[in-house]
Amino acid sequence: MESIETLNTRLKDYFGADDLGRPIFRIVWANDELEKRYVMEIDGIQLVHPIVREVKKYSYMKDLYVLERLVVIPEEVRRELIDKKVGYEPIWAYCDAVRNPLPPIWSATELVIDALLSAIGKSSLRKYTDTEENTTPEGKDQRVKKLQEELFGDETETGDALRYKEGIVVPSNYKKVE
Repeated sequence: MESIETLNTRLKDYFGADDLGRPIFRIVWANDELEKRYVMEIDGIQLVHPIVREVKKYSYMKDLYVLERLVVIPEEVRRELIDKKVGYEPIWAYCDAVRNPLPPIWSATELVIDALLSAIGKSSLRKYTDTEENTTPEGKDQRVKKLQEELFGDETETGDALRYKEGIVVPSNYKKVE
């Protein structure tokens, strides 16, 4: 696994930075992120006037890495965040379906960012185009065989038969009785 520093350096190199040198995308540890907000309540006590407090940015995410994007903060949220005009907002939490933490890896990070950029029309993903070798029936067959080998190359008929309970296993200590 690559370090977070390495991933963040690569994010800045691949996806750029703003005029002040802040990376457009970054990976952070959710537990460490704090932000200053106006609050109207402290420990269940309602205040007459709001005060500024430093609070956990991701109180709802514990022990997870988060992929953030630098964005312009909307006007209605800006009042709550002490008129901050630009900030980082979460776009992906590195966890599985039941919120178990997952380590950040480059391929997943790049896929999430490409999907986001694709949704707003700025994708770095290339559209699939048929080359001349893929347009002939023989070329298509060859391409399918190559893809099957890449996807299922380590599988055998014997392994499949055992997996689907259609094969017979003979123990190594079997002795044929005549």
